[in-house]
Amino acid sequence: MSWIKVIPFEDATGKLKSIYNKIKGPNNQIDNVLSIHSLRPHTLVGHMSLYKNVLHHSNNTFPNWFLEFLGTYTSFINNCYYCYKHHYEGMKRFLNDSEKAKELKLHVESDSLDDILNLKELCIINYAKKLTLKANSITINDIEQLKHYGLSDGEILEINQVVAYFNYANRTVLGLGVNTDNEILGLSPKNKDDESSWNHT
Repeated sequence: MSWIKVIPFEDATGKLKSIYNKIKGPNNQIDNVLSIHSLRPHTLVGHMSLYKNVLHHSNNTFPNWFLEFLGTYTSFINNCYYCYKHHYEGMKRFLNDSEKAKELKLHVESDSLDDILNLKELCIINYAKKLTLKANSITINDIEQLKHYGLSDGEILEINQVVAYFNYANRTVLGLGVNTDNEILGLSPKNKDDESSWNHT
């Protein structure tokens, strides 16, 4: 599961158990990216709060499939196959279109998204790539380019936070050897109106 000790659901007690009960999925599954926090439950609370508000909040403008697509793309270019596999499945579920999901996956993996994305979507992907691989090279011109394609400041912030979150999650996973063993892929919180609703379905 990982390179450090992890407390499984059945052995958890106290605060950790109460958090696990809040985030568990089918058969009491706790995603490995979350259980990796088990020795410091307060960081699990921070991770879940950030994840839920950035990716699964009713005040987001972009549809969930597109935010999951940004996470899928960011994870792929970071070589984080744990998050890539999970969030590709999440994207596919929200899209409810297996063929489109497969097409997007193919173009992510072949670095040919310019063949299928419109100019606005491609500008967003280019920002995500730059923020992930060369963050210190971003300038106001990159933001102005996003505005040129009609994005509001709030939408730019939304994209920034999704990409930044996935870079955090990718580094958590890669830095601690988290894998997908015994997991159902693509589960996510469904109640977008309740910030404290973290259960995965």
